[in-house]
Amino acid sequence: MNNEPQKLVRGLGPLDATMIVVGSMIGSGIFITSAESSRLSGAPGWLLLAWAVAGLMTITGALCCSELAAMMPRAGGVYVFLREAYGPSLGFLFGWTLFLVIQTGTIAAVAIAFAKFTGVFAPAIAADHYLLGPLHLFGGYAISLSTEQLVAIALIGLLTWTNTRGLETGKFVQNTFTFAKTAALLALIVIGLSLGWKPESAARASYWWDSWKNGWSPQTAQPGLTAVGAFALVLLFGKAMVGPLFAQTAWTNVTFIGSEVRDPGRNLSRALLGGCALVVALYLLANLAYVAVLPLNEIQNAPQNRVAVAVMNSIFGRPGALAMAAAIMISTFGCNNGLILAGARVYYAMARDRLFFRRIATINRRNVPAAALVAQALWTAFLTLPRTVTTDPATGAVSYGNVYTQLLEYIVSADLVFYVLLVVAVIVLRKKNPAGGRPYRTWGYPIVPIISVLLAVFLIADLAYLAPTTSGIGYLLVLTGIPVYFIWRRGFSADRSS
Repeated sequence: MNNEPQKLVRGLGPLDATMIVVGSMIGSGIFITSAESSRLSGAPGWLLLAWAVAGLMTITGALCCSELAAMMPRAGGVYVFLREAYGPSLGFLFGWTLFLVIQTGTIAAVAIAFAKFTGVFAPAIAADHYLLGPLHLFGGYAISLSTEQLVAIALIGLLTWTNTRGLETGKFVQNTFTFAKTAALLALIVIGLSLGWKPESAARASYWWDSWKNGWSPQTAQPGLTAVGAFALVLLFGKAMVGPLFAQTAWTNVTFIGSEVRDPGRNLSRALLGGCALVVALYLLANLAYVAVLPLNEIQNAPQNRVAVAVMNSIFGRPGALAMAAAIMISTFGCNNGLILAGARVYYAMARDRLFFRRIATINRRNVPAAALVAQALWTAFLTLPRTVTTDPATGAVSYGNVYTQLLEYIVSADLVFYVLLVVAVIVLRKKNPAGGRPYRTWGYPIVPIISVLLAVFLIADLAYLAPTTSGIGYLLVLTGIPVYFIWRRGFSADRSS
């Protein structure tokens, strides 16, 4: 007799939903991406403005998404919103890209970050301590299994297993680690702002807006760039926003679990707006702490881009650096739990629409989509194994990178396109379904959606100009979903006719 439950359970309250938003957003990005942003922009004022404008995109996006989440609180979230606004094919392309690289690649990246910082305490855990390989495959690619990769895979497996144990277990892990890492980020801010502001810090020793007087040049920041003057600065400012923007992504993850949130008409919008506002404020203050403590060149050239570690090392020495490494481990652990918990619900929703493997549409006796969680874990674990191979032409030295990092770079522009489609879906559904129930309506409509779209379009155009090949490959990765969509649709049609 089959006693399997037939639906997910609404077991998440307002605090739980908010912790999903905050916990999924705060990972490793805030601790490292400011190095690249400061190199691209060349002045502390532009660095803070890049984070502020990225925050504006996050807040305006959350205002729009809140209307859709409250209107359609279903498993799959953004997948459902795009399906209802534009049709099943576009919804599938989003879900396919999410599974192919966006969600799984991010989980893999965060898991590797966790392993890297674990290596601070256990030197045997390192990218070049190999258990297998690297074995060269073709072109510039290889496959390997290092102790660092093994720890990342173990983390993915552990968090997947805990989430198959039921929603209560998943939310307990999420809430605990989100509180801990938020406290750690607050401590970094308080310490930096109270003990910083030294004469040599970027806030006092550098020009706030004149990048050139700080020794910056567009051609150094972006080799091969032909643009000069203010136009070059605007272009590179847009690229400087990429790190901050994607350090703030994953706020949509709470919509993926919409069918498991109690009183979703109220709680989803509050979680989105409250969680995003909190993280944006923390990120701005953290960057203010960076420029208050470190000279600009130390932010730009922080070892392995670990700006937060450099801040704590500057104030407390080695013990401070170790404390920050531990805090980042806590942060990445909690972030990955939220990403793993939420992402599986999208593939579950796709499978329910007969657009993914049938087994993924099932839930276990603990009312969670265990098959979707396992499928996500298997593909994510695989993404930790391939490596990019780079040979120095001068020395012949070979270095190895991570394929998923390259894939995420490719997908940035495509992800921004999905962001635009999500925001525009508010307008489309107002026209398409004006009578639909809307417990929350976007504040500032239609000005807020327009601002959000304009900012995203600027970034899409900017990245297309600065990195046309990278952007093009990203679009091609998305388009691989088109033949897959028709294969699954044909299979669904065949099932219905039989």
